[in-house]
Amino acid sequence: MLQSAGVASLATATGAAPAQTGELTVLGQLGIRPVVNFRGTHTVIGASKPWPELQPAMAELARHYVVLEELQEKIGQRLSRLIGCEAALVTSGAAGAIALGTYACLAGTDERRIRQVPDLTGMKSEAIIQKVHRNGYDHAVRSAGVRIVEVETREQLMNAASSRTALMYFLGGQSGDWNMETPIPLAECLAIGRKAGFPVLVDAANMLPPWGNIPKLAALGTDLIAISGGKHLRGPQSSGILAGRRDLIAAAALNASPHSDSNGRPFKVGREEMVGLWLAVEKYAKLDFVALDRECERQAKFLASELGKISTMQVSFAPHDRTRRVHRVVARWDQQRTGLSVAAVEKRLLDGTPRIATLREKDGLVFVVFMNDAGDEKLAAARMKEIFSAA
Repeated sequence: MLQSAGVASLATATGAAPAQTGELTVLGQLGIRPVVNFRGTHTVIGASKPWPELQPAMAELARHYVVLEELQEKIGQRLSRLIGCEAALVTSGAAGAIALGTYACLAGTDERRIRQVPDLTGMKSEAIIQKVHRNGYDHAVRSAGVRIVEVETREQLMNAASSRTALMYFLGGQSGDWNMETPIPLAECLAIGRKAGFPVLVDAANMLPPWGNIPKLAALGTDLIAISGGKHLRGPQSSGILAGRRDLIAAAALNASPHSDSNGRPFKVGREEMVGLWLAVEKYAKLDFVALDRECERQAKFLASELGKISTMQVSFAPHDRTRRVHRVVARWDQQRTGLSVAAVEKRLLDGTPRIATLREKDGLVFVVFMNDAGDEKLAAARMKEIFSAA
C-alpha cells in the first residue's frame, strides 16, 4: 500500500465509511454520545473527521518499526513538492509548528543553543507581532522565552527590527476576521525581514480551504508556514506541518522529537500520524473546492430557511473570512417573548438527541456550516423547531 503511495488505492481498499453502530461501540462503553458539529474546526469537539481511507495506511505503520527520521525526511520531501517550498516537517498541530519554527529561528542547528532554550542568554530574544495579530496561539511563540514586540505601523516595524529580533509572527487568517485590517501586508513584512535579517513565520492554521492558499504563501518566499493537519485538511487531528526554508526546517527538526534534550521534545509525532497527514495532503490538494463550497452553501441556505419558519426567529448570514469561505447561519429571537435565553437553547441542543454543538454570541446562536455530513442541516433544523415549539 505504501509502495503505491496512492490515496485512490486506499479508497478502493476501504470502501465506504464504517457503519454508525461500529463507530459507537467504544463511545458506548465510555457512556459518551457523539456530537453533530455546527461549531466548525474546533479542537474541543475533535475539529474534523479524518478521511476514512487514511486508516489502513496508518494501521500498516503501526505494525512496523521504522527509522523515524528517515520517514520524516521522505514525507517532508513529498509535502514540500505539494506546497512548493524547499522543505517541510510533520508537527504536532499548527501550534506545534509555530513553536518549533520559533525554536529554529532562535537556536538554529547549534546543539548548545538547542539545549539552552528557553534560556536565551546570549541569543536573539525578541519576536515582532503586529498588534492586531495577537491571539492565544501566539503563546507557542512565547513558549520559547522571547519578548513580544508589538507594532502597528510600517515605521514601528522598521524601528523594532534589531540584532535582538529572532523572527516576526504573522497571522495569516482567523475565524471572523472579515473586519480586521492588517496594517502591514505580508509581502511588505517579508521584504523588511529580508533586509533586516529576520524570518517571517505565517500562522496559516485558518487559511484552508482552498489548498491554493498555501502554495501562494510559498510562492511569496515565506520563510516559515505553520499549517493545521487536523482541521479542514482532515488528516490526523494531532498533526500539522511546518514548511519553508530548508535551513530553518532542518533546524526545527533538531529542536523537535526524537531529540531528547530540546524544548520541542514534548511535541512528539508518531509514524502513524506522519503517513496519515501526508496522504491527507495528497488527497486534499486534488479536491474540488468549488463543489465543496457549493454543498456547504446548500446546507446553510436550507438551515436558514427552516429556522426562518420559527416564530420570532431572525436569521442572517455572517460575512466570510478574508482568506476562506465559511458559511455561518446566525439565529436570533425574542428571548423575552419565547422565555428561551441563548444559553438555554445552546444547552438544550447539546444535551438533547442528537447532540448538536453550536457557537454562542451575545444575542444569538451561530451555526457554522463547514465540516458537516449530508443531512446534518436537517437534524439541526428539527431540533431547533422541537425546542421552540415547546416554549
